[in-house]
Parts: sequence; structure tokens; C-alpha cells
Amino acid sequence: MADGTRQMAALDGFAAGPDTQRQLRSAFGRFATGVTVVTAQTPDGPIGMTANSFSSVSLDPPLVLWCPAKSSTRYAHFIAAQHFAIHVLGTEQEEIALGFAKSGTAFDGLDVTQTAEGVPLLGDCLARFECTTDQIHDAGDHAIVVGRVRAAAFREGDALIFCQGRFTRFDNQA
Repeated sequence: MADGTRQMAALDGFAAGPDTQRQLRSAFGRFATGVTVVTAQTPDGPIGMTANSFSSVSLDPPLVLWCPAKSSTRYAHFIAAQHFAIHVLGTEQEEIALGFAKSGTAFDGLDVTQTAEGVPLLGDCLARFECTTDQIHDAGDHAIVVGRVRAAAFREGDALIFCQGRFTRFDNQA
């Protein structure tokens, strides 16, 4: 517009409910998130899961959260885990995110070490948080897993971002 104001697009409104789950998912998808892989040790070996439902919670005590879907075949393993690690992925790690989205055992070819508790640690991630499970809360079709951060590490780099159903990167060119 000539006077410098922008015309706002009309929003398509709807009531949230069973018949509008696809629309609600699309609305949620407008919020860009970082991409993580959460790992843990199970009686059958190491397991991982791609998740974008990660957030810092508190510095004192140091807490983070993530939200696994109850429909996931890996859900029970992560709910039972007393120790886990959250790996924030960089822009060059899209294949790792895709691998763990498809399979909980996508460790082949990756630089992996283990904590004293056997939790797999992915090398070269953008940031990593080694956690113990502090609390688990029921949250509809997901659970909220609150982890107490025991150790953390990070490096410089750009974060892999997920928005509107696809991976992207933050463009800081103004």
C-alpha cells in the first residue's frame, strides 16, 4: 500500500475438534521449530526418534521437555528410559533427521559414543543435552517428558528448522 501499511490476509477460522484435526495440524505447522533426535538405551539396544517438540524449561534447576506421540512404536521405550539425550540438529543433518523419523535404529554410519548409562550420543550435532527423566505428564495423544539436564555441549552453526511440513533454514539476510 502506498502509505506504508500492509493489508493483512484474512484468517480461515475453525473450531478445534475431531472433524478439524487436519486443519489444526496445518495451523500448528505454521510455527517453525528446531529439529532434534532423542536417544536412549533399551534392553534391546540403542534407540532414537526425531522430534520437533523440544523446549527449554528452566535454568534453575536445568530442565528441558519433549513430547513423544503415544502412537509411536518407540513411545514405551522412551517413557521407560531413566536417561536420554536430546540432539539439536544443524542444517547439514537433514538425513539424520529423516533416518530417525523412519527407524529407531538409524545409527549406522554415524559418529556415536555412549554415556556411562549407555545412552547413545550423536557426534557433531549443533547442541546436545544429556538428561535424566524428571517428570512425565499425560498430554492427550502425547506425553510431556521433562528431563533434568546433567550435561550439555554445543557448537557454532545454523539450526535445521521444520515448518509447514518441510525442512528449511533460517534466512537471516535482511
